[in-house]
Parts: sequence; structure tokens; C-alpha cells
Amino acid sequence: MTYRITGIDPAPYQHLFGQSEEELARRGIVRMTVDSPTFPCRVSLTDRAIGETVLLVNHISHDVANPYRASHAIFVSEGDQEAAEYIDEAPPVFEKRILSLRGFDTEGMMVEALLTQPGEADAGIRKLFANPDIQTIHAHNATRGCFSARIERN
Repeated sequence: MTYRITGIDPAPYQHLFGQSEEELARRGIVRMTVDSPTFPCRVSLTDRAIGETVLLVNHISHDVANPYRASHAIFVSEGDQEAAEYIDEAPPVFEKRILSLRGFDTEGMMVEALLTQPGEADAGIRKLFANPDIQTIHAHNATRGCFSARIERN
């Protein structure tokens, strides 16, 4: 069994790159300057470097017509042009965080979920995908609850 982890598509956010603070505020978006290595970009799936800017936006991570529809605040680095992709390995942002892995079926209903400690993401993903009813896994940062990445069977 193999899996694929992808960052979010940057296209819906690219028109926001470089906009003024006032324009961003009108849209409910905040530009932040990275001041510690704890600002995970959901496009690149990396923590951004100190001094870079990121946009804090609301992102619908599970767009389904059932009770599990979900959105939350995420960081998007200004300038990222292409979503990251990882095959059978965890991206850097997974390796030092406690994750909530949530397994969903074809209808978008949660079937099973578990927590993984730093460095345990791969084992958790494989455990969830051992359940044939799980088609997709959503990784969330357990501490703040924000969506991190989508994981699909490959």
C-alpha cells in the first residue's frame, strides 16, 4: 500500500500575494512575518524561514455536505507557485508535530481517527489505510487543530 500527501493548491490564494494590509483585512486575512520556525505553509508543507511573510487565511479543508464539513485558519506562504507532493513519506511539517489523523470514507464521513507523536506519521497513516473503508486521510496539527494536508491512497 502506498500513499500520496499533497499540499493545497496555491491558485485560490495567489491573487492575494502582495495585496495591502487593508485589502487583506477587508477579506478577513492577516499577513504575518515569520518570527520562529513554527509557521507551516500548507502549499509547500514546510515551516517557513524567519523573516518571510505568510498569509493567515480560512481554508475549507473538507468541503462535504455532511456534519464533517470543516474549515480552519492555515498559513500560506506568499509566492509559492506549486503544491508539494510526497509519496510514501511524511513531509517536514509532520515530523516535529503531534498530528490528528482523520480517516474518511467515500462519502466524506469519518470512519476512524488517531493521534501520532512526532516522527510517527508514516506508521499512523499506514494503520488507518489498513482499514479498506478509509479512502482519504486528513492530517491536522493536534495542538491548534488546523488542517495540515490531505493524504490519499496511491
